[in-house]
Amino acid sequence: MTPAARVQAAIEILDLVITAARANGAPADRLIADWFRSRRFAGSKDRRAVRELAYRAIRACGEVPETGRTAMLRVAAEDPALASLFDGSRHAPAPVEADEPRAEGGVAPVWLADRLAASGVSQADAASLLDRAPLDIRVNTLRAGRVTLPEGAERTVAANGWRYPPETRIEQSDAYAMGAIEVQDTGSQLTCEAVAAKPGETVIDLCAGAGGKTLALAAAMENRGNLIACDADRARLSRLAPRAERAGVTMVETVLLDPGREVEALEPWRGKADAVLVDAPCSGTGTWRRNPEARWRLTPGQLDRYVAIQSRLLDVAAGLVRPGGRLVFVTCSLLDEEGADQASGFLARHPGWRADIPVLAAGSERGFGLRLSPYHDGTDGFFVARMTCV
Repeated sequence: MTPAARVQAAIEILDLVITAARANGAPADRLIADWFRSRRFAGSKDRRAVRELAYRAIRACGEVPETGRTAMLRVAAEDPALASLFDGSRHAPAPVEADEPRAEGGVAPVWLADRLAASGVSQADAASLLDRAPLDIRVNTLRAGRVTLPEGAERTVAANGWRYPPETRIEQSDAYAMGAIEVQDTGSQLTCEAVAAKPGETVIDLCAGAGGKTLALAAAMENRGNLIACDADRARLSRLAPRAERAGVTMVETVLLDPGREVEALEPWRGKADAVLVDAPCSGTGTWRRNPEARWRLTPGQLDRYVAIQSRLLDVAAGLVRPGGRLVFVTCSLLDEEGADQASGFLARHPGWRADIPVLAAGSERGFGLRLSPYHDGTDGFFVARMTCV
């Protein structure tokens, strides 16, 4: 593909991404993979270049663009070399017309940018949410010593964390195949450390998903004790079993939850858990480095629904913790509605609990918890609070 043809390809992909964002359709990475699957003529360099162009345009536009062309013109406005490729040649985008509209720049849609600012997120903090993320891995201590790590890594502040360049194909390594490492952001690893899970304890991962944090907890527990992984998404929860087998984890019990009826499903553990992790569904504002188009999908109504779900799950979790036990609340968000406000609201509703702000190797205090951010900590954005039942 010529450079101009790559630009036109990125524009076509952007049109698909914009349509999907408005309709809550497939994510950008899947759309890009599908687009190339039917275009075998594109080589690996073409695919990489087109992908980078598409994501560059996604990151550059705050509001949802009208079209892929207006999104790419937003980038071209600040890149003369890119603008010169709009030349109308074969497979190239048409020449730019005088006063042709281009998409608006910005970190996010205006309403969302305002919410971030109200949550104490500076402009530099917000801009860093759209940087390209590195590739972080967690060494699985249950498999430690079996294989050596691939070259090119540097330590992170997490106890078992290492960092590679974004393009590293870590899943093709022997270490990954043997279950000695797991892909996990450093911030996510630190939130697991906040649980302080110990061997022999009873720990509940209330929103386990596909089990990334569950596996980290199992390693911390040295594969001894009771670890219950719960989720309402059957497909995601089903992916935990093969991951656990690869990681050498044998002590996890899974529980499929029916939304609104979690208390019934978890009755056997009422008041018995040493720790409960609530990694709650959220807006994902802290993960824009990996999914920048997600900010186009979020609406005020969806945010309100996430906030309500988080509050309800915290109340469910409270009934599972034994006296002296701990509840850890985590969201991958920098919005106070999904962080500091949730922690303070929980403590107001449950006077028998106290805040126990965890001491981690990164993060800054925000209300009754800690906030992690790309700008300050080099991690995805997270809020983590720990409360103790007294």
